[in-house]
Amino acid sequence: MVRVVLAEKKLDAELQVEKTWERRPDFTALNPAGQVPVLVEEGGSVLCDGTAIIEYLDEVYREPPLMPADPVARAEVRRLLGWFGFRFQADVTDNLVGEKVFKRLSSQHGEPDSRKIRAGYANIHEHLDYVAWLTERRAWLAGAAFTLADIAAAAQISCVDYVGDVPWDAHVGAKDWYARVKSRPSFRTLLTDHLPGMPPPPHYADLDF
Repeated sequence: MVRVVLAEKKLDAELQVEKTWERRPDFTALNPAGQVPVLVEEGGSVLCDGTAIIEYLDEVYREPPLMPADPVARAEVRRLLGWFGFRFQADVTDNLVGEKVFKRLSSQHGEPDSRKIRAGYANIHEHLDYVAWLTERRAWLAGAAFTLADIAAAAQISCVDYVGDVPWDAHVGAKDWYARVKSRPSFRTLLTDHLPGMPPPPHYADLDF
């Protein structure tokens, strides 16, 4: 999410990979929770939590706006930030990416749990149906404009798509929305990321699927 917002705002940033399970003292000094992302501003300000960071960036760097001006519309964006940041994360991302990727990267996390993987496969259909339902009624997830809600949803879905676990053929409405997000210049940089020894499926970076 943070990387897409930075790109939308045309802000430069120096990225650093952080192996959070190592709990480096220098990193936990920045964020005692030991979680990414963490944003360190040039002036020394340190911000933690992805949602807090992207709202901060949108407030400080106004163009282009990624939150609506209307309070009710802003509340809807925040509702969807919560939906994808908590419910989708717990229902789908943790069960698929968490089990297939993070447990492979860190031996401390044990073996993948097949029950959780099956739950992730089952749960993703409900969420993709919801994306389609929203975009049948709105131009974007939260309304007429591209917002932080679309970024939050696409960030989660792209992680699952990297491991090839998004059933796109069964969810054309969600696929059409995601294709529009993939085509934005701000999102394309994410599609060039590769995990060592774990390449994405061929369609992952294809803007036309």
